[in-house]
Amino acid sequence: MSFTRVPADHAAPIGQLLSNLLPGRKSSRSGSVHRTGRPIHRSSKEEGTFEEAFFIAPTKGEPAQILSAGRAALDEANRLRAQVRAGERSLTAAERLLADLTAGTVRVLEAFCKFARCFNGRLFPSYERLATETRLGRRTVARALRILEALGLIVRQRRFKMVEQEDGVPGYRQTSNCYQLRLGEALRRFVPKWMRPSPPPADAIHHDREDTAATERMMKDATAVQSVAFHADATTPLGAVLLRMAQTIDDRECQNGTAPRSEIL
Repeated sequence: MSFTRVPADHAAPIGQLLSNLLPGRKSSRSGSVHRTGRPIHRSSKEEGTFEEAFFIAPTKGEPAQILSAGRAALDEANRLRAQVRAGERSLTAAERLLADLTAGTVRVLEAFCKFARCFNGRLFPSYERLATETRLGRRTVARALRILEALGLIVRQRRFKMVEQEDGVPGYRQTSNCYQLRLGEALRRFVPKWMRPSPPPADAIHHDREDTAATERMMKDATAVQSVAFHADATTPLGAVLLRMAQTIDDRECQNGTAPRSEIL
């Protein structure tokens, strides 16, 4: 059997072949169709179903700490890039990740810190809003988001929402992403010392250890009812069931003449 080579200009692109095999289905930017059958990212979640548990309100001074760490990390990134251009050294994997940090990325980080303070951690700015706030292009903003995500400074969750199409059939459309602002481990060392939380006093650490040891001794000799009352809320349905089970265990142990053991649960 012989094969004939097809000229390159006559070969059909793979994407065109797939589109002919699957008419009417558009692939998403991630390379495959979402379970809804619409061109949205597969990692997306429906708008209004998870935001309350996703958003995290920043603590006092946390956005300022993150921004200060980002600016200090930018100085370090500039120094690393200068050393590489001069041929003085080669970068490790962690240093290459840090060297990707740019001034535009820090401007996007500054916008996130501003939004976190103003909206109590409810972050869902669109690319256009970030571009307007930072006066950067959309592609620069997209690249900055990838760098911030790689450094652990933001957590991104894509979203979609249900919309009504022209024919009246419900459809789905990609909407703005949700974000969490965090101080990643890669940049924690860049937080100025005067902004770092002070360590707890030694006597407080000693008291905590004593309380933990006393609690362990108390729970070792506790009955099953006492153990459940300590660990569970008896006002909830699950707590009430556990409390009845614990009472049954204690009654059985008393009838057998043995000491109640909380570890039965």
